[in-house]
Amino acid sequence: MKRPERNEYAEYYEGYVSAIEETDIVSVLCDQPHELRTAFAGIPEEKGTFSYAEGKWTIKELLGHIIDAERVFGYRLHRFSHGDTTPLASFDQDIYVANGRSNDRTFVDLISEFEASRNANIHLVRSLRESDWDLKGVASNAEVTVRALAFIMAGHVRHHARILQERYFA
Repeated sequence: MKRPERNEYAEYYEGYVSAIEETDIVSVLCDQPHELRTAFAGIPEEKGTFSYAEGKWTIKELLGHIIDAERVFGYRLHRFSHGDTTPLASFDQDIYVANGRSNDRTFVDLISEFEASRNANIHLVRSLRESDWDLKGVASNAEVTVRALAFIMAGHVRHHARILQERYFA
């Protein structure tokens, strides 16, 4: 599959899209649950409420945010790939994190939820026809293609995995 062009997504998603160098987006989406599970293997539960700076999310809150975004991006991809072009609102990530109760959950539970959400999205992506990748809709007041959403979804996980390594696990 070809990579999304710059006109297929809003500028603020460039960091996510550029984080994915691969063109086989389905393989990237399939590999990421294992990568996240490996990244969190052996981290004691008490470390889950660690935050690298005042006002920053804890490790578990960051993982909860990854899950929230997976659901939101997956919903957008589902709607647009099925021809529903009804504009979709943005989501306030801080409200989601504040009300997500991630610090009360185990790493195993959070990773399992991510895997379930991602697996559903993989099934959706694998069902798409070649022409479906070019379909588009409006989310967060910006036009976006189905292809770009798949790259954004994978890039979002990769972005936060890097933050975990650089700021939390360093």
